[in-house]
Amino acid sequence: MTGKSPRSVAGQVFVLQVALVVLLVASAVFALMLQSQRDTNAEARRRSVAVAQTFAHSPGVLAALRTPDPSTVLQPLTEAGRRSAGVDFIVVMDTMGIRYTHPLPDRIGRRFVGAIGPSLAGKVHIESVDGPLGQEVQATVPVRNTGGRVVALVSAGLKVKNVTSQVDRQLPIILAGGAAALGLATGVTALVGRRLRRQTHSLGPDEMSRMYDHHDAVLHSVREGVLIVGDDGRLLLANDEARRLLDLPPDAEGRPVTQLPGLESETVELLTSGRVVTDEVHLAGARLLAVNQRPTDRDGGPKGTVVTLRDSTELQALSGRAEVARERLELLYDAGLAIGTTLDVARTADELAQVAVPRFADFVSVDLADGVLHGEEPATTATGMRRIAVRGVQDDSPLYEKGRLIDFLPSTPQARGYGTGHLELVTDLSAAPGWHAQDPERAAAIVDYGIHSLISAPIQARGVVLGMANFWRSKEHGPFDEEELSLAEELVARAAVSIDNARRYAREHALAVTLQRSLLPRALPEQSALEVGYRYLPAQSGVSGDWFDVIPLPGGRVALVVGDVVGHGLHAAATMGRLRTAVHNFSTLDMPPDELLSHLDDLVGRIDQDEACTDAAAAVVGATCLYAIYDPVTRRCAMARAGHLAPALVAPDGSVTFPDLPHGPPLGLGGMPFRTAELELAEGTQLVLYTDGLVEDRRRDLDVGMELLCQALAGHPDRPPEQSCRAVLDALLPSRPKDDVALLIARTHALPPDRVADWDVPPDPAAVAGIRLAATGKLDEWGLSELDFSMELVLSELVTNAIRYGCEPIHVRLIHDRTLICEVSDGTSTSPHLRYAATTEEGGRGLFLVSRMTERWGTRYSPQGKVIWAEFPLPEPTAAR
Repeated sequence: MTGKSPRSVAGQVFVLQVALVVLLVASAVFALMLQSQRDTNAEARRRSVAVAQTFAHSPGVLAALRTPDPSTVLQPLTEAGRRSAGVDFIVVMDTMGIRYTHPLPDRIGRRFVGAIGPSLAGKVHIESVDGPLGQEVQATVPVRNTGGRVVALVSAGLKVKNVTSQVDRQLPIILAGGAAALGLATGVTALVGRRLRRQTHSLGPDEMSRMYDHHDAVLHSVREGVLIVGDDGRLLLANDEARRLLDLPPDAEGRPVTQLPGLESETVELLTSGRVVTDEVHLAGARLLAVNQRPTDRDGGPKGTVVTLRDSTELQALSGRAEVARERLELLYDAGLAIGTTLDVARTADELAQVAVPRFADFVSVDLADGVLHGEEPATTATGMRRIAVRGVQDDSPLYEKGRLIDFLPSTPQARGYGTGHLELVTDLSAAPGWHAQDPERAAAIVDYGIHSLISAPIQARGVVLGMANFWRSKEHGPFDEEELSLAEELVARAAVSIDNARRYAREHALAVTLQRSLLPRALPEQSALEVGYRYLPAQSGVSGDWFDVIPLPGGRVALVVGDVVGHGLHAAATMGRLRTAVHNFSTLDMPPDELLSHLDDLVGRIDQDEACTDAAAAVVGATCLYAIYDPVTRRCAMARAGHLAPALVAPDGSVTFPDLPHGPPLGLGGMPFRTAELELAEGTQLVLYTDGLVEDRRRDLDVGMELLCQALAGHPDRPPEQSCRAVLDALLPSRPKDDVALLIARTHALPPDRVADWDVPPDPAAVAGIRLAATGKLDEWGLSELDFSMELVLSELVTNAIRYGCEPIHVRLIHDRTLICEVSDGTSTSPHLRYAATTEEGGRGLFLVSRMTERWGTRYSPQGKVIWAEFPLPEPTAAR
């Protein structure tokens, strides 16, 4: 059976035989099992009754029952009788069912498992029970004294599985018979399969049907004629294409080739010769046929020949058209390289004219709507057209000169093409009255000069017509035809995109600057930790994605951000806005700088993937970012950077340093972690953050720019940040910067120690009252007694939660800044969640109370655990009376 498909005839026969054999074997085994089960139960009952009655009537049993200890006498007797009789147990019991004997000695003296009522009535009782030895069949008989009274009971039985069954003897015979039948079926199937494989070449019925269906479909659907000619010169087969090419009659198959009408003598000679030919050309009516002929008996098949026919009539005409098409494709290829090398409208129009002359036209003129030259939308009619390019094989043509403003009449091809957006073809200018009406004298001069044919092609991009390109031919070449319209359209399309890009460039630059300024901070938030000055200058050649931000954080801390999106234009500005928004969102989670940059890196990667799938040209390559968090309480600043330049630090003594921050990869690259560095800054230190446009320039090295920045900052420790920004820009930037510049200078302030109070809290609920009392005293000292009640409630809830659900160390800190800040920290990282408690719940209202009593609250995590913070607005100062 090896190698047979289950769908072959032999395979199907074999499967049927196997199924029958298995069914018969299974039926025999099932019947044998039923009979064996019935015989087993009958045998178990018979043997149990016989053994029980025999032992009950044995001499000495009554005498043993009268002794003080019947078990001593009866236990050996029952064990000897059990082994000799082949049963699993013989139990002697009194009329109460208490055993005197049992194969398991520890069961003696316990109550018999089974019914004894029928036996006490003098009957023999047989039953099946789950006894101490397992599933048992047992018989219980009475023991009578000489007076006929029942004085004891004897029960004998055995486990059903120990009864000798016929299955063990008959099952091998049945299985052996089934195996023999299966072997015989296998042999028969193998013989049948071998015979079928020889006859069908190892193909199954489905495969053979599919082969013949495919053969017929391919034979009659290919666009190549196929003939099979037998060794006797008769036509054995002809497909539909061969009948069409040779014009064969319907009854051609089976007839000698020499008797087929319409065949040329050379073709008949070839078909009857049997010789091998390759692409031999023969005439068949008005057709030229390429003929191939091969013998059919190479692999042992029947003798004959197979002939293929291919119509080659159009090859000659196609070869000429192919050469013309090649030249046009070459022209379009060169146009793609030469047109649009700059973002200059006039230059692009001249490149179009230069490519088309003389390979496509003898003269080319380009007219654009005058508003297009200024970046505006074009007019709806062909008035106010400015000629910005003229080229030709000669310089003395009578066409309108370059720079002339033209108002085309509606009857001209230029006006019609401008209005409809379709190309206009004039094969004979001398017979075009609408064109002559524009300027009769000049039109006559053009015709006299020898220019006779014109194609006016609208220059349109995004569905808007920007102008017209005019292709002229003179007497040296024939007129334009309809087929050349597509070439003119392709040439103009390449220039239209570049012209439109140049027109939109100036407008886009202004829009990008407006967009970017709207996405940048309009005013800095109020905070006490830093005195900040900033500058943003857009590039003159194209806006990029530089941005900065100042974000207040809980605990009086402030985050400083400076970033730069790779690229220029509206896309870069829009991407900058997305990143700035993302930084704001991530900062609300109060993440460390390295973790925030990791999330920002994932976001930039997703932006890259999304935009690469929709518009590869607009995909973001990446971005750089520097994120710093300054804490005025500890005067420590945590910073991390992603491909960004390190900040400058101006110490209170006026010296300038660049801290050695861990360098991370730009955003969007992924694969590398970011690291945070912490610096302790003296009060009055100036932190200078900037983008690469400040220090990088094509005319100088980066080291030179860094040195200039250092010189502009050094020696002025007391200069306000705003003045420092002005001085830095004056020293480093040219009048027209090539790249955007974002500059952020922040002078640090430290919170006075008397504005901060903190306490360690023992993990004891009784400590809450002491902390509450100490906090109230500190509020009175700060003159914030109005907040005592709110503070006590919030502090009690937060400290109690920390003691109940947190772990040591537990710490409380109060900060008196622009708001009153309460912080409770513990050693766990489990964050509480605000929820609405049901009316039947005893807890769950604490955080709801905190949220209602405070201005805002939240959680931030630290390496030691978490901090729950809450802010209270300071009371309005009481007006002096």
